[in-house]
Amino acid sequence: MPDGTIEPKKGRKFDQVLEGARQVFLSDGFEGASVDDIAKAAGVSKATLYSYFPDKRFLFMQVAKTECALQAEHAIETIDMDAPVRKVLNAIAVEMVDFITSQFGKRIFRICVGESDRFPELGREFYESGPLLIRSRLVDFFHKAVEKNELVITDFELAAEQFHELCKADLFPRMVFNMDDEFTPAEKQRVIDGAVDMFMARYGV
Repeated sequence: MPDGTIEPKKGRKFDQVLEGARQVFLSDGFEGASVDDIAKAAGVSKATLYSYFPDKRFLFMQVAKTECALQAEHAIETIDMDAPVRKVLNAIAVEMVDFITSQFGKRIFRICVGESDRFPELGREFYESGPLLIRSRLVDFFHKAVEKNELVITDFELAAEQFHELCKADLFPRMVFNMDDEFTPAEKQRVIDGAVDMFMARYGV
C-alpha cells in the first residue's frame, strides 16, 4: 500500500490530474471525493488517473505536498533573506498567516485531522511537506541571522516552532472551532506584528 514515500509516475497529464484532484478535495473533502469526480474534473479517464496514482490517499498526499512546496518556493523567491531581520520575519509571517487562513490551508488541515485515525500517514505527509519544510527554512535563516549577530538563538528548531505558533495566535483557534472562517487584513496584520514583536523581544539583539 502506498505510504506517500513512493514517487508518482510523471507524464503528460500529471499536472492536469493534480489540479482536478485539488478542486475536488477542496470542494468535497477527502471522504466525499470520488475517483470518478476527480477524473471528470481533470478531464481524463479513470484508467489514466490510476496510471499516475494507485489510490486516492496517494493522490491526496501528492496534492498536499505539491501545494505546500509551491507555497515554500513562492516564499523563497519573494523574500529577501539578506534584508534586516525584522523585515524578513515580517515577510515570513505574512506568508504563514496567508497560508494558514487560506481556503486550501484550512481544508487540508481539517482533512488531515478528520482522517488521522484511519490514515495517520496523511497527517505525517502534510507535516513533512508543510510545517516541517517551513521550519527547515526558518532554521537556515536563523543560523545566518545569528552569524550576523542579529539574533541570539541556541535551540534553532524550537525557535522556528515558536515563531510558527506565534503566527497562528488567535486566528487558528477561531478557525479550527468554526468561530470564524474569514479574516480581515487588519486582523491578520495584528497577529503578524505581534508574532514579530514577541519573537524579537525574546531573540533579538
